[in-house]
Amino acid sequence: MWVEGRVVDRIDWNDKLFSLFIEADIGNFIPGQFIKVGLDIGDKRIGRAYSLVNAPDSPALEVLLVSVEDGLLSPALARLNPGDAIQVSSKASGYMTLDEISQGKHLWMLATGTAVGPFIAMLRTPQPWQRFERLVLCYGVRLARDLAYLEELQALQSANPQQFSLIPCVTREKIPDMMQIRLPEALRTGQLEQAAGLKISPEQSQFMLCGNPGMVSDAQQILLDRGLQKNLKRKPGHITMERYW
Repeated sequence: MWVEGRVVDRIDWNDKLFSLFIEADIGNFIPGQFIKVGLDIGDKRIGRAYSLVNAPDSPALEVLLVSVEDGLLSPALARLNPGDAIQVSSKASGYMTLDEISQGKHLWMLATGTAVGPFIAMLRTPQPWQRFERLVLCYGVRLARDLAYLEELQALQSANPQQFSLIPCVTREKIPDMMQIRLPEALRTGQLEQAAGLKISPEQSQFMLCGNPGMVSDAQQILLDRGLQKNLKRKPGHITMERYW
């Protein structure tokens, strides 16, 4: 079921990566959930799922998108401006939320590209800060210009240096103070632990993996090999995942 919304603002992070702010009534949601965003193109409504970046008390919905050159929807979304109409699903969905995690002192969040969005939504609320002794966000992109929300995340780290660690990983260029490595490889070699100053263990660690299927699959296997388990409703574990396509 769809409701009509309206674009009220946008941020262009680079020529392909952008955030849309949308006024639409979808009711309550939990950080980590997603909505469908759609447009009528020709005689069809094209819709895609996008995670919400905003906290639940924000006056506007916020989604982070990348325009894919041959995509059916994203190039049209990239042309939207404040005042333009947009279709939004009437209710948010998804289970990659902190409510699904029942244990652990340390929360590791591994994201690639636009999949950082749900983690930003979580970090904009009190819940993770109150629940976990340590929060680690490992943010993988190809180029440094793809690091959306970087200033906000760096400010969080500066304000909470004992609790929050931001670890950017840029694979296709060398940037000072950033690792040039894929997230699974940095996890496998221990470089993420070294950068965070924190050891991974089944007793204390919770992992949330969100992003491209290769990263999610590879990171999951590394964690399984280290004794962590998938987080299931019938059997709580340590690994919660969401693939972005």
